[in-house]
Amino acid sequence: MRYRLALLLTALPGLAAAQRQRPAARGAASITIADVQRRIAIIADDSMLGRATPSPQLDAVAAYVAGEFQRFGLKPGGDSGTYFQHYPLEVLRFDPESSTIRITGRTPGMWRGGQDVLLVEGQPLAGAAAGPAVVITGSADAGGTLDSAGVAGKIVFLAYGPGLNAIAAKVLPLRPLAIVLVAGFPDSIWARLPGHEVSVSVRNPSAEGGPGVPAVFAVRTATAGALFAQGGVSVDSLRAWGDRPLAARSLTGVTLQLDVRSRMQHASAPNTIGILEGSDAALKKEYVLVTAHMDHIGTPSAGEGCTPRGADSICNGADDDGSGTVAVIELAQAFASASERPKRSLVFMTVSGEERGLWGSGYFADHPTVALADVIADLNIDMVGRNAKDTVAVIGREHSNLGGTLDSVAAAHRELNIKPVGDLWPQEGLFFRSDHYNFAKKGVPILFFTTGLHPDYHQVSDSPDKIDAEKEARFARLVFYLGLAVANTAQRPRWNPDSYKRIVGGGN
Repeated sequence: MRYRLALLLTALPGLAAAQRQRPAARGAASITIADVQRRIAIIADDSMLGRATPSPQLDAVAAYVAGEFQRFGLKPGGDSGTYFQHYPLEVLRFDPESSTIRITGRTPGMWRGGQDVLLVEGQPLAGAAAGPAVVITGSADAGGTLDSAGVAGKIVFLAYGPGLNAIAAKVLPLRPLAIVLVAGFPDSIWARLPGHEVSVSVRNPSAEGGPGVPAVFAVRTATAGALFAQGGVSVDSLRAWGDRPLAARSLTGVTLQLDVRSRMQHASAPNTIGILEGSDAALKKEYVLVTAHMDHIGTPSAGEGCTPRGADSICNGADDDGSGTVAVIELAQAFASASERPKRSLVFMTVSGEERGLWGSGYFADHPTVALADVIADLNIDMVGRNAKDTVAVIGREHSNLGGTLDSVAAAHRELNIKPVGDLWPQEGLFFRSDHYNFAKKGVPILFFTTGLHPDYHQVSDSPDKIDAEKEARFARLVFYLGLAVANTAQRPRWNPDSYKRIVGGGN
């Protein structure tokens, strides 16, 4: 009897541990290969037209995610008791055929939009605006200064070529009316530049950074030659002056009138937010954030860089970031289906506008629907459906003790065969390129999960059939166990002090 009792007592701790693990295992088991495949097929279907921000198709995906959150029993975490947080946008439609640049001076003339001059970047000017013409000569590396009086409110000509970005960095803060790039573009390049056709651009008035980039046009050297001659400057001299200090040279007696036709419409884009309330009376007031972006770059008409290939003109974004969106949905279902809830609350959020500049996460960080000071971690997921079957890169793991927690969780669940590794592509600057960055800047410890770039990145070939659903399901289970550990830990995650100073405090 004693022997049997001893055996029973020996078994009790393991039995108790198994009983504690069973609810977690039940949640993890809800993440299935079939579900991942099914949901990727919905989110990255051709009917979603690549989920550009903004678009009716993006709204449809947001509604699908909200419906799943509601089905799982998550509380609405958006505005006014809904699952949605909307932020305002402005959509501008530019028509080159009805836009011109008129030249006044000794030899008046006109450049036709879409033919002689192309709008290649920046926000189109509304209506007509006129200003004197200025040519910037020299090199940023050779010294020299540009003062506001010589640039502000003027139409500035820059030579397109090496050193352009360094010069533009000095010109843009001085608020030129517009910038015109001059180069001997061959026909093959000129035909591929934007600005030939009607285009759409989107502005986020809530984004940081002050005024946007002014309108940037491109003209060919032959077109600009006569204009430069009127002002007493030779186009050929731009190259000769390339190693001199920067200077702004007025084109004497030359004024340009920009008549750019555009139409602005007010719009909005959604974030979708669901909350699973924690079980601890005190700790449920703290939150673990699980994020991914549900937008992609749409079709060529969305103006986000989607390039058609043959008959295919839809950038489906199955991996970027349909895979992350599906992972968030799977994780929400896993936590909701576990019979025991974690102590802290979890916020599941799919954001939009990531491809345009991390807009949705930036808006939430500035207008949080839960107190950001109570968000203890952000687990961000972006492109996790491709590449090596047994690894996931974890960006930012060195910045807090979340990296150590992840390693412990991965070691405890070797059956998942997913090895967390560091940043495999430091040259890509991935830490700054996904939504976690907006939360890191606000002081929230983060981990950013990705399986990395591939040849289908931002191409029409990023399609659902290429997603490794089996790997993604194993990855999602790993993040489930990690989220459980972070939500139940006694202490909040802690920053590395040097990282905090550099990222949050602004030091270098």
